[in-house]
Amino acid sequence: MATKTTTKQQGWGRQRRHEALTGWMFLLPFVILFGLSFLAPILVSIRSSLFRMLPSGGGLYGGGGLVETFVGTANFEQVLQLPALWQGLGRVILFGLFQIPIMIGLALTLALLLDSAVVRRPTFFRLGFFLPFAIPGMVAALLWTYIYSPRLSPINQVLEPLGAGIDFFSPNMILFSMANMTTWTFAGYNMLIFLAALQAIPRELYEAARIDGASEWKIVTQIKIPMVAPAAMLAILLSIIGTIQLFNEPTVLATVNPWMGTSFTPMMLAYNAATGQAVPSGSGPASAVSIVMAVFAGVLAAGYALIQRRLTR
Repeated sequence: MATKTTTKQQGWGRQRRHEALTGWMFLLPFVILFGLSFLAPILVSIRSSLFRMLPSGGGLYGGGGLVETFVGTANFEQVLQLPALWQGLGRVILFGLFQIPIMIGLALTLALLLDSAVVRRPTFFRLGFFLPFAIPGMVAALLWTYIYSPRLSPINQVLEPLGAGIDFFSPNMILFSMANMTTWTFAGYNMLIFLAALQAIPRELYEAARIDGASEWKIVTQIKIPMVAPAAMLAILLSIIGTIQLFNEPTVLATVNPWMGTSFTPMMLAYNAATGQAVPSGSGPASAVSIVMAVFAGVLAAGYALIQRRLTR
């Protein structure tokens, strides 16, 4: 009897190992792609941030050409002392403080409209609102640069005869111009996040509320909006990370506004440092800037998530 039990347990053990191996084999392609496309670049960037191209050999200027040299944390110490880094970070924080609430509010409003009975043919409108996100970021930035151009702007062609022309490229307006571009691109994407959360709400809750005499406004404010709070948290977290990574819009706008320089945002500083157009230059300082911004974005996202959880307890 004991022999039969042991044999049966061994059979179950082999079956479990076989199932586990099968599961890992199905998972292996994803693990490989994830490692190559996500983990490998991070590791390469961390390694690069610890090295710098320095002249080797003797002579007044080192001689012997440039050699990759291990410098430890020197790149981080240098970039953290750059006024341009902190000025750029201040700009993106200011940008996010007014852009993110506007975009999230617009996305939630669009999702509530599409989830209601007010809008007919919601599929058409859902596709229309999402379409700007499908346009490549650089193409969208070029499109809006044309719209903002003082000589070509169709907006100013309407406003100037009324004496209300707008200089979208002025230092006081440039952040608002970029915020409009970003909101136009990502409002539809965040709308889909909210819409998916709304459609997951059981319809029986709405029917029960209507039977109890609740108006449509109360259903929206007391059922729909509270129940999409987790989706709002996800959308805001993604928006915070995206704000720190702000690059396409200021890079394109800087081509027609030289006053913006090469370090208007931290990601512009990293790119121009990597291409030798900003000081310090080289892949080491550029990687250091990127890692510093990644850590800062992680701290902001974690801080927001912690505050949100405490407020919802």
